[in-house]
Order: sequence, then structure tokens, then C-alpha cells
Amino acid sequence: MLLTMRDDENVGRITLAQVAQQAGVSISTVSKVLNGRQDVAAPTRVKVERLLETHSYRRTTRSAREAPLIELVFHELESIWAMELIRGVENVAKLHGAGVVLTESGTRHSPSPEWIEGVLQRRPLGVVLVFSALPVEFKQQLRSRSIPFVIIDPAGDPEPDVPSVGSANWSGGLAATRHLIELGHRRIGIITGPDDMICSLARLDGYRSAMSMAGLEASSDLVLYGDFHVEGGYDRTMELLALPDPPTAIFAGSDLQALGVLEAARVSGLRVPHDLSVVGFDDVPIARWSSPALTTVHQPLRQMAEEAVQMLLRLRDDVPMTTRMELATSLVVRNSTAAPRD
Repeated sequence: MLLTMRDDENVGRITLAQVAQQAGVSISTVSKVLNGRQDVAAPTRVKVERLLETHSYRRTTRSAREAPLIELVFHELESIWAMELIRGVENVAKLHGAGVVLTESGTRHSPSPEWIEGVLQRRPLGVVLVFSALPVEFKQQLRSRSIPFVIIDPAGDPEPDVPSVGSANWSGGLAATRHLIELGHRRIGIITGPDDMICSLARLDGYRSAMSMAGLEASSDLVLYGDFHVEGGYDRTMELLALPDPPTAIFAGSDLQALGVLEAARVSGLRVPHDLSVVGFDDVPIARWSSPALTTVHQPLRQMAEEAVQMLLRLRDDVPMTTRMELATSLVVRNSTAAPRD
């Protein structure tokens, strides 16, 4: 099997025997490292991986053992929006005769070390990661095996060489807040997502921009961080409603958090939207069936997943493309917002 060596001076071809000679190990050992086998001593594995990193080794041919699968990786699967992403990946994979394997692993900052070991052995056509980041060594290992990867809604600001698909979170936060301001609300609370996720911070920045442009104060007591789940939305809403001067409207950073807001309002004896207006983010199917139907920011989750797989396939074929794609969001007005009760 041949590998391509790319560096600043030349592009050449090097055999497994030459790689083994440079590393001071046997050809079979290099092959085991390349194939993600675990029966290699850690120091030896590190030595071989460093050589691969130094010379930017990439396979010149695809392995016959490569599985016709797209691997979709979540750090948590128990979410409504996860289903939308799964359907999007399946739509494109099916058109290309590929299956989809779902993996739940690690945290939103990185899949687990066990995952990278497994995916190197499975050798899927490519990997789509959701709400995640990849450590440098994981990226190097995937690239050295010619396994392309794309991140949907990356947790942090991705490096230029990391392909990613996201949505216009800032403009979505701006539109949601402007809608409430135009209805007449002046004291508007926000429950965004975790403070270490770029989408959460972008939605918060959109909220602050809308408040600033309207000459309104986005006081710190109105800004809370949640977890994108119902329970977090409920708990943070109870904090906002306990303020001496509670908000008349709340922008929740996800539809699930917005459902928590609705429940907190109900148990507090407040009517939505008569006593409290609520806006969500995502526009998952359940948003239109909540009571009242939820005003929300539509995030094209299924399309984001479809574009991620298309990007993955272009990467496999070495088609030139932009590595960052951001899809538009739009406000969907339903029955959970109204002018404040004066």
C-alpha cells in the first residue's frame, strides 16, 4: 500500500517499509497503527503517529475494507433536534448507497479516546460530528487514514482547516429579540445555552445587539445560561420570575428550553402570551404543537445535516470547496408572543 508524503519542499511517495524504517519498527507494526489496532505499545504508537503528523501522510488509495457507512456522532442522543439531523444525514446517505451508524460518545468538546480507536477500525466513508470539537491528534489520525470529517454546529470556533456547517445564530437571536421589542416589550430576559458553546454566545450577542439598537439595557440579571434542555429552561425561568422586576418576555436559546419556560409560567399562574411572551430557537416539530404554539427561530437542522454529508462526499473526492457553511435562520411567529399587558 502506498502513502503520499506532503511537506513544504516536495510531494513524494513512500512505502510502508520506509515508514517502518524511519520509525524503527516492523512493517506490520506500522500497518497495525494505520488500521487502528490496539495491540501496539503506546510509545510505539505515538512514535508512528508523530511521523504521520510530521510528513502529513495520507493514503493514496481507498481500502477495500472501507465500510459504506456514514458515522454520525453525538455526545447525547436524547433530543428532539437529534432526530432532525439523523433524517438529514439519512436522506443524502441513501442517495449514495450508504448506511448510517449512530454513535454517542464523549462530551460536546470531544468524542472519547475509545471512539477514535473504534472509528479507525470501522473505516466509514466519513464522519459527521454534532456539537463537538476534535482534538488535534484525532484530526491527524482521521486524515492519515483518509477518513473525512465535518462538524455540525461546532462547540467552539473551528480552525480554518476544519469543515463545518452551522446556522446564522447571531441574526436569529437578533430577529427573536427585535420581534419582542416591536411588540412593545422592554424588559426581556434571555436563557441561552452553555457559556462554552459558540452558538449560545452568538444567539446572546444577537439579543444584546437588538437591545442596544433599541436603546434598551440588557441588564445582567436578565441574562442566564441554560443547557438547551427543558429542565434548564424551567429552572432559569423560575429565577427570572423571582426577580423584583421580572421580565415580560423571555427569549429561550432552544425550543426545549422554551418548553421549560412555558411550564414554569404555568405553575407560576402566568398565562402565555397574556402575562409572559416566549420565543424559542430551532423550530423542531413539537414547537407547533405546544400550548400555545411556539413562536421560534427556524434553524434548518435537516438541511444542515444534508449539507454536512454533501460536504463530506466532496472532501472524499478532493473537490475544492469552502470549509465553513452557514445557513440562514428565520423567525416563525405563532401564538406564544403578544404585546405586554399594560
